[in-house]
Amino acid sequence: MAKDTKDLLKKVRKIEIKTRGLSNHLFSGEYHSAFKGRGMAFSEVREYQIGDEIRTIDWNVTARFNHPYVKVFDEERELTVMILMDVSGSEYFGTQNQQKQELATELCAVLAFSAIQNNDKVGVIFFSDKVEKFIPPKKGRSHILMIIRELINFEPENKGTNVAEALRYFTGAIKKKCTAFVISDFITPEFENELKIANKKHDIVALKLYDKHEEEFPNLGLIPVKDEESAHIMWVNTGDKAVREAFKWDAVKRNSALQDTFKRSGVDYTTIGTHESYVKPLMTLFKKRGGRR
Repeated sequence: MAKDTKDLLKKVRKIEIKTRGLSNHLFSGEYHSAFKGRGMAFSEVREYQIGDEIRTIDWNVTARFNHPYVKVFDEERELTVMILMDVSGSEYFGTQNQQKQELATELCAVLAFSAIQNNDKVGVIFFSDKVEKFIPPKKGRSHILMIIRELINFEPENKGTNVAEALRYFTGAIKKKCTAFVISDFITPEFENELKIANKKHDIVALKLYDKHEEEFPNLGLIPVKDEESAHIMWVNTGDKAVREAFKWDAVKRNSALQDTFKRSGVDYTTIGTHESYVKPLMTLFKKRGGRR
């Protein structure tokens, strides 16, 4: 086996162990209530067993027999989960613990394992400023491992980002209603119209990745800053307070406009930084959704 293949499999295994564990212990139940909800067909009642969810108790039958009974539901229809993954140049930016690309890979794996534990199909669209690759939805661990392998090894043809293009392709390619996670830094041209169209037909969730230093320059004097998408290098005087303030204000405006886009489109979203663990933002998002059902 070639060294490259060995290294790749090692990386895949490492990501699998970490993310599968998180899916098993943390996200599986939360994912179920956030995305599958209570929309199941009621079939029968049976006696309550320890560990059953209290919400499923049938109080009428319980009162009649003076003993707790729960409703049993036929497993809800399987979902299709699509992950729209930004593989553009700016995803390789990261000054903290990890690059955005590494963070995105783990997020994708956690979501994929949570989905297959709930008997759902998972598919992925890799996009830059065009759709780079489409992996159709399927079930099973080997399918997820193939997705992780692709994520680690994928070399995009283009460097730019165009979320609208990815959403257009997704809306055309997936006919049946599905849940879709868009993982990106959303440094992209306007995409609100495409987002609204996609969210009418499907259930879209946005996961915005960011690095602290894209939003706030530290004082490092005169530094070269490279735009990963255009490869353009610009010298910035970070020692100048006015420059730092202008940079910060620009990021605040950009984030505020992005939040408004998600709100107007009725899309759930969360932001995850390269400096933090994604567990808490993801759990909060799932709980918020689960609580609304």
